[in-house]
Amino acid sequence: MDPKINGALFVLFFVIYVVTLSGNSLIIFLIITNAQLHKPMYFFLCVLSILDLCYSTTALPKLLADLFSTERIISGVSCALQIYVMLLVAGIEYQLLAVMAYDRYVAICHPLHYHTLMRWGNCYKLMALVFILSFMLCTLPSIMSPITICSNQVNHFMCEMLAVLKLSCEDISTNELQIFSISFIILLLPLVLILLSYGFIISSVIKIQSAGRSKAFSTCTSHLGVVALYFGTAMLMYFGPASMYSSDQEKYSSLFYVIISPMLNPLIYSLNNREVKDTMKKFLVKITH
Repeated sequence: MDPKINGALFVLFFVIYVVTLSGNSLIIFLIITNAQLHKPMYFFLCVLSILDLCYSTTALPKLLADLFSTERIISGVSCALQIYVMLLVAGIEYQLLAVMAYDRYVAICHPLHYHTLMRWGNCYKLMALVFILSFMLCTLPSIMSPITICSNQVNHFMCEMLAVLKLSCEDISTNELQIFSISFIILLLPLVLILLSYGFIISSVIKIQSAGRSKAFSTCTSHLGVVALYFGTAMLMYFGPASMYSSDQEKYSSLFYVIISPMLNPLIYSLNNREVKDTMKKFLVKITH
């Protein structure tokens, strides 16, 4: 590739990485240090920001190094680790977004029972369940289904599961079926739960007065924006056999949900959430005086 193009791409991805690190770290810092944000909704948001940092850090530093490298080599162990981390983080995020939708459903549709249903003990149990299910559904099947590789050239900017699968010497139809089945469970089921939650939310919000309606919707729009980003790109990429997708489509989809989405999430939540905006303003005023 042209060194000038590589230089421009390096600057672009470096800026994206800095914005991602800064935005998500700021969200985590604000939530941890401000008592008014010590609520289940922001606890889940904090976990989401941590996962976004893991996503970007797993792929972007290596990509930045490769832009100024002629060999662009990654060891087999590092490649496998990158795949397993990506699968685990992705599985956690999809289920976490469903948990966040449930949190909003309880807060809006059953406010009197919110502190009982979403007490901290239950939140921690939900997160533990999400981590365990993600490992069992996303990472463990890949570990238990090793493939024999015939080529060592991955046509991708990272070790992505579908791209690596294409290097197999064997028939990958069983692996494709496994991907389809796991995609159904890990993508469609959380999406159905999210849509059901927001169906009940909309039904309840319509019945309340306009002032309360605006506040209720403001707490949900940011979450829906993130849901659209993650589930839209992931379903385009994973909901089907690997052979259905061109290498370029895989790269564009991966670029969006691995690099762009983690950068946009803090912006979406900070711009659409009044409490986060107020806390951020107070923090900025404090550090500038």
